[in-house]
Amino acid sequence: MSDSGVFQLPALLTHDQARAVATQVCNLVRTQPSLQIDASKLTQFDSSALAVLLAGLREAAQHQHALKVSGLPAKALALARVYGVENLLHLQS
Repeated sequence: MSDSGVFQLPALLTHDQARAVATQVCNLVRTQPSLQIDASKLTQFDSSALAVLLAGLREAAQHQHALKVSGLPAKALALARVYGVENLLHLQS
């Protein structure tokens, strides 16, 4: 996490890492009125990566905080489209 309110997702984010990363994201969202998640380093992931993002967005909504997602790899974006959650992700280019 940098001072600029950006959280970098790890390169590997599958079911095994999802709980820990979701906890980190949700804790940050609670304490930061505005947070950006940078997903550009994701190289190995499954649908759990989307679950982490959605958990963060849910937490942000509960606290009326802003959360944006940037750098989502094309394969993750395609997965989000398949699951019908692309519009929920608050993607930034």
